[in-house]
Amino acid sequence: MKEVYLVDGSAYIYRAYHAIRPLSNSSGLPTHAVYGFTTILRRILREKKPECLAVAWDTRGPVFRHKLYPEYKANRPPMPDDLIPQIPYIHKIVDAYNILSMEHEDKEADDLIAAAVRCLAGESCRVVIVSGDKDLLQLVSKNVILWDPMNDKLMDEEKVLEKYGVRPAQLLDYLALTGDSADNIPGVPGIGPKTAQKLIAAHGSLEGLYGAIDELKASKM
Repeated sequence: MKEVYLVDGSAYIYRAYHAIRPLSNSSGLPTHAVYGFTTILRRILREKKPECLAVAWDTRGPVFRHKLYPEYKANRPPMPDDLIPQIPYIHKIVDAYNILSMEHEDKEADDLIAAAVRCLAGESCRVVIVSGDKDLLQLVSKNVILWDPMNDKLMDEEKVLEKYGVRPAQLLDYLALTGDSADNIPGVPGIGPKTAQKLIAAHGSLEGLYGAIDELKASKM
């Protein structure tokens, strides 16, 4: 079975930037994010030898989620000044390796990875999502796993269930109930992880929960 690796490029730029002490070249150009990202990319190529590899990037500027919820990711600081000039060099390195880059106006890297997974998962492909982002765990399935090379952590269906108490396909509903502080998205007041797990276990999904909402007693919420 062919293996396809989909890298959450924008996320690893930030992680590389914060993981490595500041570096610069002889001209004073910051290079630590470039170095860290390239190290991750080379590790994937060296250790995994993927038949197919693509890197997804966040678009520059607002995405469609900001139209739905203006406070989306409003708690995040702007890109550091010394990271901005490194971005073009990282893109050039990916191009130099002849690796496909995916970027689309109004979309995030997560959206592009999700679209690629939908196209590939049913085509006798094994997809490896290279990321540490929990939002992408909802895509995990029989032929889709998530691998984070920075801590060599692999997440499959069993490990998602073990960590969150719900199946990957139910993770979106779980996060809708609990909220996601990383993205500045509030959850349902009074509902934490344990309650969300119980509600989803009992009703299967948010749709099932809505269908039984009149039957639920306040004490159970």
